Amino acid sequence: MSEEYNGWANRSTWNVALCIQNTENLYKQALAFMNKEEHKKITNPYKYFILDANMKDHKTGDGIKFYSTSLDYKALDEMMRELIND
Repeated sequence: MSEEYNGWANRSTWNVALCIQNTENLYKQALAFMNKEEHKKITNPYKYFILDANMKDHKTGDGIKFYSTSLDYKALDEMMRELIND
């Protein structure tokens, strides 16, 4: 992974989190996913969300893949949990 970017592990992770949190439909999808009781206890909700939403091969507007080895999945899992804990 590359150097930290805006408080995230790298630019790719930041970009994916920014996209999910600031794209209304995507945000609503992620929120609905996390509000399902069976998803609240998943260890790695980000990966399950991306697979459930059929976005494994999709990219952000900046061309960053939602499913990539360059992402900090632990940070994205935490971001997903924070959607319902705020």
